[in-house]
Amino acid sequence: MTDETSNRSAESFGARAVAARGKLPDPEVIEGEIIVGIDGSEQSYGALSWAVAEAKRRRVPIRLVTAYSLPVFTGTGFDSGYSVIDEQALADGVAQILDEAYERVRGEDVELRATVETGDASSLLVRLSEHADLMVVGSRSARGFVGRLLGTVSTSLPAHSKCPVVVVPHAWAKRHAEDAGTLTPSLGVAVGSDGSDQARIAIVKAAEEAQRMGVGLKLVNALAPYTGALTWVPAAVDFEAMHREIDELQNRAIQWIRGHFPDLEITAERIDGSPVQVLLEAGESADLVVVGTRGRGGLRGMLLGSISQGVLHSSQNPVMIVPDVDDPRTQDAPEAGVAWG
Repeated sequence: MTDETSNRSAESFGARAVAARGKLPDPEVIEGEIIVGIDGSEQSYGALSWAVAEAKRRRVPIRLVTAYSLPVFTGTGFDSGYSVIDEQALADGVAQILDEAYERVRGEDVELRATVETGDASSLLVRLSEHADLMVVGSRSARGFVGRLLGTVSTSLPAHSKCPVVVVPHAWAKRHAEDAGTLTPSLGVAVGSDGSDQARIAIVKAAEEAQRMGVGLKLVNALAPYTGALTWVPAAVDFEAMHREIDELQNRAIQWIRGHFPDLEITAERIDGSPVQVLLEAGESADLVVVGTRGRGGLRGMLLGSISQGVLHSSQNPVMIVPDVDDPRTQDAPEAGVAWG
């Protein structure tokens, strides 16, 4: 490599980020940013494309974040310089990944920033989530620096993040690569609504997204069908009365959220079926599906409920997982008079 080539490389977006690795930005700098996990896979680049469209709607910067672990060798078969060479190769690979990401979106009117760290990517993203407005990651990779960079971030991050996390599945990234029009919202936002505290904050965040996207909001409630074979269901349960109670709660929820988003088109639907399957089907005809970390079906102490996990791992469209955070707009939300889900 000539000195001229070396200088150009040192001045690249990725090279500057790698050179500054280990220096986390101040919390006040991160506030308002959208953070995107990048690992060189098409899934992560798809996540970046989704995040760029969202950053334009919010008019905020994007921070590309990646982390890698240095290999540990034992025995006497390696000379003392091997780990240094391997670290440099990894660093060069990370710089190349960030440069590729930069080139893919450089024509967009969005400010790009970058943070590189050695260590565990999940832990790094969780730390940054304490100050960021939104985290965006691709579904688990099958190539690139898997294990060294993102690894299982799309599974672990939503359970521990302090801010909402959008997971962009491989299927969506593939469709976007074939048709950039996938980025244009037109179908709406679907959100799980089961009367729980987690559902209330999820509805608020879903309404915010629908308003930004300029599409409608659908509150989706699922009821597992009763076939009479479930011996643990009390015989005296009045299912018609329960259905009326749920429908009334959904109507009150529409009025509640409309009070905070008066111009938003809001509908509600109660569907008999598995909550996961119902939400997945709703997500097929939506630009985004939103769920809380756990609803009425979740066990106390679980960080990510079975419904959230089921939707997250099977959805063909982006999924937003909303943590249980305080929001004053939930204080006037209707209380559920019956437990279900």
